[in-house]
Amino acid sequence: MKQEVNRHDILEKITPLIENTAMRFGYIPIEIEFVKENHRWFLRIYLYSKEKDVTLDDCEKVTRSLSDFLDELIPVKYYLEVSSPGLERKFKSDKEFTYFNGRRISLKLKQPLEGETEKIFKGEILDFNDIEGLKIFRFDDGKELQISKDNIQSAKLYID
Repeated sequence: MKQEVNRHDILEKITPLIENTAMRFGYIPIEIEFVKENHRWFLRIYLYSKEKDVTLDDCEKVTRSLSDFLDELIPVKYYLEVSSPGLERKFKSDKEFTYFNGRRISLKLKQPLEGETEKIFKGEILDFNDIEGLKIFRFDDGKELQISKDNIQSAKLYID
């Protein structure tokens, strides 16, 4: 018998547990996804911290702390993957601009800024909010730019 799974309901139930557990270890879960791939369910948790790197040991500790509780809340067999977001991962939510405030990013715009031709550049996040968008210090010319969040096509961390 095929079991119906409402992944949004499951995510709603498990997110507070994941957030609290990650915070106990000094991490923020910047992304939690529950997806079905090739007839298998995967719960992926990406951890981040401004103070320290995400180590394999830390991922293992978070996994062990969560697995029994998650098994009670998730009614299907699933694979749990806990990791760091990685350096090349594109931002998937606006809150990542806040989490990575002060960090260097590579940014791709949908449209060039007024009076400019380039849509791709690198800079440092100075601020972000839903109303004004992204404030960034652009490296190539030292300008501070305000970019509407609607004009951001993609962003990811930039490592020299």
